[in-house]
Amino acid sequence: MSRRAVITGLGVVAPTGIGVVEHWENSLSGRPGIGPIASFDAGGSPIRWAGQVPDFDEKAFVDGKLLVQTDRWTWFAFAAAQLALADAALDPSLADPFELSVVTASASGGNAFGQREIQALWSQGSRAVSAYQSIGWFYAASSGQLSIRHQLKGACGVLVADAAGGVDALAEAARLIRRGTGAVVTGGTEAPLSPYALACQASEATVSRDGRYRPFSPDAAGYVPGEGGAILVVEERERALERGAPTVYAEIAGTSSTHDAHHVTDPAPGHRQYARAMREAVARAGLTPADIGVVFADGAGDPVRDRQEAAAIEEVFGPGRVPVTVPKTMTGRLYSGGAALDLAWAALALADGVLPPTVGVEGDVPGLDLVRQARTVDGLSAALVLARGAGGFNSAAVLTKV
Repeated sequence: MSRRAVITGLGVVAPTGIGVVEHWENSLSGRPGIGPIASFDAGGSPIRWAGQVPDFDEKAFVDGKLLVQTDRWTWFAFAAAQLALADAALDPSLADPFELSVVTASASGGNAFGQREIQALWSQGSRAVSAYQSIGWFYAASSGQLSIRHQLKGACGVLVADAAGGVDALAEAARLIRRGTGAVVTGGTEAPLSPYALACQASEATVSRDGRYRPFSPDAAGYVPGEGGAILVVEERERALERGAPTVYAEIAGTSSTHDAHHVTDPAPGHRQYARAMREAVARAGLTPADIGVVFADGAGDPVRDRQEAAAIEEVFGPGRVPVTVPKTMTGRLYSGGAALDLAWAALALADGVLPPTVGVEGDVPGLDLVRQARTVDGLSAALVLARGAGGFNSAAVLTKV
């Protein structure tokens, strides 16, 4: 009998709220979490607006010893994993630790931690640099820290594919389940809003300068960055049912990843590989495009990339046939955390039969049925989540109702 991977727990730490209930209520209300950067004076940066996690108290999730060893993006991961495990009613201490794994995604690592240590190096010398610099900023820090905290001793790892990483991490989680792992903690978080992180992003022409994020809009002028993300608990279906998991949100029915192999940052001139990822994910789910009830689009907010994505969706599904939504217009693009949050949105949509909206986009979007307000869908049974990363990464995942 084949092993089926299902999502049983969701942990959200995002500009739309902390925890599933707050996040989902704000999402369906179309309440954005984008505003002027408040954590420091960003007046010297061309990026002054971002999606920010409201009222996040790291001390509620991280003890003092770990606070000095880790970065804000890992604090988000600690919080989201704790919330996800509680949502799944899964206590890792009651399971065989070698049957539990963790796979996260990261695009930039511990930005604020790295900045602090670099400043200490140049202002006070090498003896002022923390011994934790070697691990605090590292891409795999969150996976490692979650493994230690929850004693997840099965296969562990990190995926680095910019904004596509969250889908790739979910795909790896599903593969681990099929190979015999009992449960996987997966997803991604980001904290790219420190001065150093903004300096790294400031040269990107596709970052919005006016705080507006309008994918597929005729006047789209870039994306707004954001912090946060989501962690999901993925389990083998029969195992989850036998232990009495409170909720089985969705099954991971099919995934696919392709690459443009064109340029280190610029998009390929066409959408062939992106459309291929969509078709492969749907086919691997044993479905046809007609079975998909909603597409959670990547929504770059860049005119060129938006046109390519719209063309790929139209090629695979036909013009205006499938509802398309970009709820990350409420949060900004969270890099690796963004795809993980889209997966959480898709799982909630399947569970409740409601599509979260795309906000702030005005005017006609030819060829796309863009969801502008929360929309109830009878019989919603399958969702396609899309994600792209700088450099040519294309990823897609099909979630189905259980």
